Amino acid sequence: MIELIAEANAAGAGLVRACDVTCICLRTLKRWRREFKADGNGVDRRKGSTRKVAHRLSVEEGQRILLTCNEPKYADLPPGQIVPDLGDQGIYIGSERSFYRVLHAHGQLHRRADGPKQVWSWDISYLPTSVKGIWLYLYLVVDIWSRKVVA
Repeated sequence: MIELIAEANAAGAGLVRACDVTCICLRTLKRWRREFKADGNGVDRRKGSTRKVAHRLSVEEGQRILLTCNEPKYADLPPGQIVPDLGDQGIYIGSERSFYRVLHAHGQLHRRADGPKQVWSWDISYLPTSVKGIWLYLYLVVDIWSRKVVA
């Protein structure tokens, strides 16, 4: 595209008009030229940052988060409950967001039920009757996987 626009410009067309015909703006053309000259091959450098983040978790810290989350005590809890519990013990491994990020990167942030009769949920609802002031209480236990009423 850069070569076509340069050819049109050399033939007498203005850069703005040549860019309009190719449906790109002049600013995009200038950015492409700059990137093409800098890399020599026109590689898109927007994918990933080359800067060093000083507070990025190390591999060891990520492994410690994984080991902590996979302990039997914490295996059934989300990071929103693990991090405060560790804080009560005076232990800081990482933020709640860091826990979520590490678990997601290792494929451990997913639904825990993979079949029926593994995870149940419950609720209590108040149902009105035709008599004013009288309510029925609905206690309901539901299987999360099949969405069927268990009790």
